[in-house]
Amino acid sequence: MKELELKYGCNPNQVPAKIFVNDGRELPIEVLNGRPGYINFMDALNGWQLVRELKAATGLPAAASFKHVSPAGAAVGRELNDTLKKIYFVDESIELSPLACAYARARGADRMSSFGDFIALSDICDVATARLIKPEVSDGIIAPGYEEEALEILKGKKRGTYNIVKIDPAYVPQAVEHKDVFGISFEQGRNSLMINSDCLKEIVTEKKELPKEAEVDLLIALITLKYTQSNSVCYAKDGQAIGIGAGQQSRIHCTRLAGSKADNWLLRQCPKVLALEFVDGISRADRDNSIDLYIGEDYMDVLAEGKWQNIFKTKPEVFTREEKQEWLSKADGVALGSDAFFPFRDNIERAARSGVKYVAQPGGSKRDDAVIEACNELGMVMAFTGIRLFHH
Repeated sequence: MKELELKYGCNPNQVPAKIFVNDGRELPIEVLNGRPGYINFMDALNGWQLVRELKAATGLPAAASFKHVSPAGAAVGRELNDTLKKIYFVDESIELSPLACAYARARGADRMSSFGDFIALSDICDVATARLIKPEVSDGIIAPGYEEEALEILKGKKRGTYNIVKIDPAYVPQAVEHKDVFGISFEQGRNSLMINSDCLKEIVTEKKELPKEAEVDLLIALITLKYTQSNSVCYAKDGQAIGIGAGQQSRIHCTRLAGSKADNWLLRQCPKVLALEFVDGISRADRDNSIDLYIGEDYMDVLAEGKWQNIFKTKPEVFTREEKQEWLSKADGVALGSDAFFPFRDNIERAARSGVKYVAQPGGSKRDDAVIEACNELGMVMAFTGIRLFHH
């Protein structure tokens, strides 16, 4: 198949729409179920590149949750502890494979943003992963293959219309890529830069020790940023992205947005949040939204009289600002990547409040000295990668 006609482009009025390979080769994808659209394929193909590179850099199976051409979550297949299983709502009857662990982490980091996502997997989708995906609200999945039973499970989603795409893992795109804007064609070399531990050799802070786990987290952050709409900043911990700030015009706003998502990930692990008792039959989306409101500043939206009864079995106590700050103060060992240099030290100071101890950024700012000084004051390790990762 050399081209695939789509229902429409980004919006229903944008017709005709299709995908094809510019050099006349056959498409490296096969639609096994459903009818993916323009944005679905944008998410699928960006997600596939991300997970392929994560696996190449770490040697672990990888998964990503994509929404509107940026990742909502990305992770590698590290085992889940009991707390993470609980906050990711993992069915205890499922014996998790490494790939399933990667998916649970990718989906669970920011469940609000992952609602209606497109999933990307680095490996053949197994039954355990398919069982985790089945109850989630998702638009589709791309993977290099599917176990027969896993494929049947996924075909049952969305009344049989779930989008399932198989991609040829041997496909190599052209070295030059094109994009049209307002009838004008742009041409550039593909960003084929491979991110690995060599990118983290230039440590510019007084503290030099970079543990292996932190190195992996920094690689996850950087590879995630390579496929995130710029400007972008990513916080990572324990083999997964825990906060992604995408598409902000100011870098400090990226850092704050990603930091607030990382804080939410940490707050969801607090015993007070884990103890919330939801009414029977509440949907996953309503539960996730209620948790997000409860740990935020708009908690009365779920605790007001007449509202909490529809959500909780018993009325929870307010999660006070002081309690949240105390819990967040325990955060430590978080890694942070930036797709371009930090122009001011305020980014480092904000990152520190979310437990960041390891930083990777290109360097090259006129204020590098001030940023390095901030890292030294806060006991951080920072590497200058020398590479910018803008993605548009």
